[in-house]
Amino acid sequence: QSHFVESGGGLVQPGGSLRLSCTASGIDVSKYVVGWFRQAPGKQRQGVSSIHGSGTVTRYADFAKGRFTISKDNAKNTVYLQMNGLWPDDTAIYYCAAKSSPFTDLYWDEYDYWGQGTQVTVSS
Repeated sequence: QSHFVESGGGLVQPGGSLRLSCTASGIDVSKYVVGWFRQAPGKQRQGVSSIHGSGTVTRYADFAKGRFTISKDNAKNTVYLQMNGLWPDDTAIYYCAAKSSPFTDLYWDEYDYWGQGTQVTVSS
């Protein structure tokens, strides 16, 4: 059962931007840490960014710092990932996930609820 619906993926040229959305169902995102993860073909799933339920604490993987921004709208029960300066290495399926622990670590196996993902392809 998918608890999130991700959207906003697509094909973008190198240097371009995308804004991913993650809308929760059956989960109040104000009470969970929500993270974004990605998985490219043949590679392990890796954490991208996370945000505390309060919205006051965020965490970014090194490759995401300065390019990606995570935010949330608790009223819409939605978490966003603004991605700028995209490059082919960013091509992957992007997933959002939630955990009840208050820590914003990006270890994917600590997250309990997942979406089905949205494809991001960066290519000219």
